[in-house]
Amino acid sequence: MAHRILEKYNKEVVPALKKEFGYVNVMAVPKITKVVVNIGTGRIVRESKTVEAMARDLALMTGQNPIKTKAKKAIASFKTRKGLEIGLKVTLRGKRMYDFVDRLINIVLPRTRDFRGIKLSSVDKFGNLTLGVKEHIVFPEVVLESSKMIFGLGITVVTDAKSKEEAEKLFRLIGFPLMK
Repeated sequence: MAHRILEKYNKEVVPALKKEFGYVNVMAVPKITKVVVNIGTGRIVRESKTVEAMARDLALMTGQNPIKTKAKKAIASFKTRKGLEIGLKVTLRGKRMYDFVDRLINIVLPRTRDFRGIKLSSVDKFGNLTLGVKEHIVFPEVVLESSKMIFGLGITVVTDAKSKEEAEKLFRLIGFPLMK
């Protein structure tokens, strides 16, 4: 399943981008370098069993164990102290990355409620796509009955594109449902 996106990239996307942007070398064509999946634990940071359940669900979704992110500085209004674990993060590269992107495009995004496409403002000037998923239960690996709570997550697809236009074209050719 993961090879489907990689084959499409090599057979369709690379020639189309070379033709449109005039790349001479194949290595100059933009590609997805990594995917970062984040969860902020928020108010439930003190409930260790819930955080463990969130980590288990994130591991099921990505196929990789998450790392715990810590607060860099104390913020009194959020009741955080420096070094307090405030989130979970997974960085995907290689085969797992392509597998995750394939499931994201073909299964997860169509299952989200009221989905009409990804806004173009989600692509930043550096060529990275950042989107949020409000409910993690849209992933087919997560069983609703075993989940203690429903949480959202942030997904960042990082590319080595030089501009927003190159990244937009790359995402459209790969199959991301970007709005017009």
